[in-house]
Amino acid sequence: MALSDEQKEEIAAQRSQTNQTRRATVQGMEDHLYTAYPVLDHGFIRVIDYMGDDNAITQAARVSYGKGTKSVQNDEGLIRYLMRHWHSTPFEMCEIKLHVKLPVFVARQWIRHRTANVNEYSARYSILDREFYIPAPEHINAQSVINNQGRGQVLEGEEAARVLDILKTDSERSYDNYESMISDEGQNGLARELARMNLPANIYTQWYWKVDLHNLFHFLRLRADAHAQYEIRVYANEICKIVADWVPFAYRAFEDYRLGGAQMSATALDCVRRMLKGEAVTQENSGMSKGEWREFEGAIK
Repeated sequence: MALSDEQKEEIAAQRSQTNQTRRATVQGMEDHLYTAYPVLDHGFIRVIDYMGDDNAITQAARVSYGKGTKSVQNDEGLIRYLMRHWHSTPFEMCEIKLHVKLPVFVARQWIRHRTANVNEYSARYSILDREFYIPAPEHINAQSVINNQGRGQVLEGEEAARVLDILKTDSERSYDNYESMISDEGQNGLARELARMNLPANIYTQWYWKVDLHNLFHFLRLRADAHAQYEIRVYANEICKIVADWVPFAYRAFEDYRLGGAQMSATALDCVRRMLKGEAVTQENSGMSKGEWREFEGAIK
């Protein structure tokens, strides 16, 4: 991870400040504020601001659901009830703002979650740094033979070396041409908004990303999953650590019911009932496709 001197000075100045407030604060998040946590080779995540805590969730739920929550004896129990029954709006009472530095191809995958507020570094106005994501050798994989959008076996030897050389060489050459096009050596260089289209998708960008906890949990459920692409999953895993310190009751419920849980179709539940009765259930008599059966086995084994 490469932080500029200006960024280091900004972080030091921000972390040196102490402000008095009447609003709810969480010590775990206060400890995280502004710190840059490295992700991939040049990326990072840092918390810029947050609002709310576990109490904000239960407070909103008790206003919203009234008598429906009287049987729940404590805040953690109420939060687990809300998570278990997909009552999502109380989780929207908490928000977090993150500063993220990430490769452009990861950003394009990330932005598919259209439930956040985003402001990205503009290559129309500014010049992007010469920083590219180059995978570590253990993350250079062949195409999966069973998943059209996934990875297979790790490439090794000459083929791995060839791929890494192509990635590095093409990245550097593209940036050299980018610099050449925007340079002004006695002539008018190409407009930055046009020159940027020559840059590779593994160049790093940055943005501020603000999202409420309900939609953040949806993001994490998909992107912290073991089947998610590695390059976005490592960002999600880092965010999970932060959220666990911010709203520990809510995160434990999310981890239990969403990350560690499984959703089953009516057909899959019928297969479970048949298994409990002692029946021999196979893919052939399950009523599932091969893909569905493979996922079913992964959930129950």
